[in-house]
Amino acid sequence: MAFQDFDQITERRKAENARKLKKKIIIAVVAVILLVLIIVAALVVVNKMKTNKPTKTASKPAAAAPKKDAPKKKAAKKDPPPKKAPTNKQASTSEKIVKEMCGGTDYKDKCNEVFSKASSDSLISRPKQVIKTAISGASDEAKAAFTKASELTFNTKEEKAAFEDCKALFEDAKEELEDSMYQVGNSTASGKMRTGVLNSWLSAVISYQQTCIDGFPDGNAKSEMKKALQSTKELTSNSLAMISLLSELKTPGSGGSSGASRRLLAQDKDGFPTWLTHDERRMLKKNDEKPTPNVTVAKDGSGNYKSISEALSAMPEKYKGRYIIYVKEGVYDETVTVTKKMPNVTIYGDGSQKSIITGNKNFADGVRTFQTASFAALGEGFIAKSMGFRNTAGPEKHQAVAARVQADRAIFLNCRFEGYQDTLYVQAHRQFYKSCVVSGTIDFIFGDAAALFQNCLIYIRKPMENQQNIVTAQGRTDKRETTGIVLHNCNILPDKDFESVKSKFKSYLGRPWKEYSRTIVMESTIEDLIHQDGWLQWDGDFGLKTLFYGEYNNKGPGSKTDNRVKWPGYKVLKKDDAMLFTAGPFLKGNAWLKNVKGVPVRFGLFDN
Repeated sequence: MAFQDFDQITERRKAENARKLKKKIIIAVVAVILLVLIIVAALVVVNKMKTNKPTKTASKPAAAAPKKDAPKKKAAKKDPPPKKAPTNKQASTSEKIVKEMCGGTDYKDKCNEVFSKASSDSLISRPKQVIKTAISGASDEAKAAFTKASELTFNTKEEKAAFEDCKALFEDAKEELEDSMYQVGNSTASGKMRTGVLNSWLSAVISYQQTCIDGFPDGNAKSEMKKALQSTKELTSNSLAMISLLSELKTPGSGGSSGASRRLLAQDKDGFPTWLTHDERRMLKKNDEKPTPNVTVAKDGSGNYKSISEALSAMPEKYKGRYIIYVKEGVYDETVTVTKKMPNVTIYGDGSQKSIITGNKNFADGVRTFQTASFAALGEGFIAKSMGFRNTAGPEKHQAVAARVQADRAIFLNCRFEGYQDTLYVQAHRQFYKSCVVSGTIDFIFGDAAALFQNCLIYIRKPMENQQNIVTAQGRTDKRETTGIVLHNCNILPDKDFESVKSKFKSYLGRPWKEYSRTIVMESTIEDLIHQDGWLQWDGDFGLKTLFYGEYNNKGPGSKTDNRVKWPGYKVLKKDDAMLFTAGPFLKGNAWLKNVKGVPVRFGLFDN
């Protein structure tokens, strides 16, 4: 249902096109200025010649022409005018803006340090200039951190392999910091910034840094890497704080809940949003199962390619529009990656239990969790429909990812994710899952994305003996990140093989993987397999005061909150608070989800 979005242009492609257009405009303006100067100079010469020409009524003879060998006097070279010193009022205003913006950050000393290094020639006249300078500082620190990290000594095979992951993550971080600077610097004069995009990119930068650190085994190398990245993390956090502060100044009392009051969008009996026109609905129904693909993948040779990886490799560079790959029924045992250079890709199959990408890479066999994924989506604007993603390593192999999703504005419709520990890695950015199935045992939905699951089935599988089941492990490391895992109108229930033995194991909704872990379960059905505590500690009291776990209006025997944990960070949410975690405000979905035709997203709560 989401295959009509052929003309969507990615944020980075827009930025790239804008930069090219800006360059062309500058060249054209310079050319016009030069042409005007030449014309003006010519007119001045002509007028001067006319003025010096003797007239018939002249009473005095014309002055004698200078001798040919007379030396010409050189015009005296004028010094450039001195730069106008800023007035006391301008300097005072600049200092006030910087002080106010830095005052809202968690790392004030680091913030002031950045502005003490900034050129005194560029006075701050607007809060956006403060944000741009802060992001620029984070970008400079990221580059310096990479240089420091490159000089570290890695002694073991594991450490060297982890640093290889870090190299790719560093590149992603630097690119998104640069894109953020450009976005702030080119926002409109009216002050409007695309805060959803900026928050997503900057939160992802923090996520990349933490992913890099997590890849190292405990030891000196891990500590040194964490130390090298600390300044970048602090400056990125400050940038997020400033964006939040600016948003509050522009929309008092909004609490960041943009879109929360939007009129709810109902669905018709076929699952389509009621706002679609009759023609659009008819067209989507017609193309739902077999939209016209760019290429077809089939194991039996009846398509353009026999593997999905081959089809992706053949995708034209800088393809404009949506590139659609149809995957015929079959089990595709291959590691598939939609790279960052492949934006707006759609992969759809014949069904989530028919067209399946599978693999068995796992941590126990020496593969880093980051690299165990059978499928990885990195290119923004990615859409998958009616596809299955598996990791068959089994519970005894520990961390084994079926799918890793880093793509911003990623959408999964009617898909299936099967594994045991760490099934679905929602790594970074904004992600929307609709009518999907996710199954696993330990932390089987984990990561630091802003990920919303709507109308999904969450199956808990049978773990190994003496293990516990945990549905989520969210990885927010900074309270400024706009990330979290939201289960909205989902059903949490036992897998059929677990049903008969579920009472022998404890199962929980989540645990705090990182200090500011954030997970919300709302308007969902929770079966009787969830322990009455609801949530599990990670390690002692780690994160219990700083996490944010919320439940709202759930039903089912496992939804009772009377005996839930008494942690400071756990909340039974009120309706207004729950609204903040719906698709509109949480994913800033009104800016992108509503523009993807055929995605039956609910923008508000279901009980309205």
